[in-house]
Amino acid sequence: MNHAHAHQHPQRAHGAERGELTKKAAIASVSMALFLVALKVWASIETGSVAMLGSLADTALDLVASLVTFFGVRWAAMPADAEHRFGHGKAEALAALIQVILITISAIGIGWRAIDRLNSGVRTEGLELGVGVSIVAMAATFALLAYQRHVIRRTGSVAIHTDHVHYQSDLLLNLAVIAALALDQLLGWRLADPVFGLGIALWLLYGAWSAASQSIDQLMDREWPEAEREAFLAAAREYPELSGLHDLRTRHSGTHRFVQFHVWVPADWSVKQAHDSLERVEHALCDRFPATEIIIHLDPEGHTDRETLLPPDLTETAR
Repeated sequence: MNHAHAHQHPQRAHGAERGELTKKAAIASVSMALFLVALKVWASIETGSVAMLGSLADTALDLVASLVTFFGVRWAAMPADAEHRFGHGKAEALAALIQVILITISAIGIGWRAIDRLNSGVRTEGLELGVGVSIVAMAATFALLAYQRHVIRRTGSVAIHTDHVHYQSDLLLNLAVIAALALDQLLGWRLADPVFGLGIALWLLYGAWSAASQSIDQLMDREWPEAEREAFLAAAREYPELSGLHDLRTRHSGTHRFVQFHVWVPADWSVKQAHDSLERVEHALCDRFPATEIIIHLDPEGHTDRETLLPPDLTETAR
């Protein structure tokens, strides 16, 4: 006998409200990227700075990534249908992963340009313009980050979170541009611009692959973090009806969580007895773990299913 209940967290937006919030955050990100691309194209032409060019390349890729995020969150907000009975939550993870690929391409391009500048030794120009543009970009980015944090708190969106990581790195990119221009033009250190450009490229690579882990975990149906699994097992131990819990499996899809496990019940129980015994417990667990779907499979006491052959860390019991 299987049961499935999904209860929503009272402090988090779900359904149409969640979709609207993530959509607005994605639109804000696209609008910001368009503004910054135009600003940095002008500044790159005027200053000739590879650090500014690197910042421009990152922002241009941010624009593409933000568009991917926009379509990803719209897809993820679609309700479950006949062909996607578990919903479309993984669309956000796919969008985030595409962003990682784009950032990696951007980082490689910036690194190549920085190496070329190291060899040529060309100096930068337009200190005031470059610094001014970077300060404007940082102010605009601060505003976007504040709004994204609000949306992430309300929705838990992995795609918006990855976009948030991008724009956090943009703050450092703009600081690096200011430092590179100042060191080059005020102190005469010609290596400053390409060195900072290389640093930006390496930082982007680090941030991209750090952000990729959460998306890959969702796409690969990785188990919940150990602390979450232990919290669920600790809650299950409070109910005598679940003393025979075994073969626990967990996963995430978007902001929704899934749990399934087997429970031993007395072999002489009727289906109705088993149902009545576990129905109350199942509702209680769903209330304690919001936005979670729980599926329980009943086994006659002592019965061993093929799942028991899985590694020990996937077959805990609540005893």
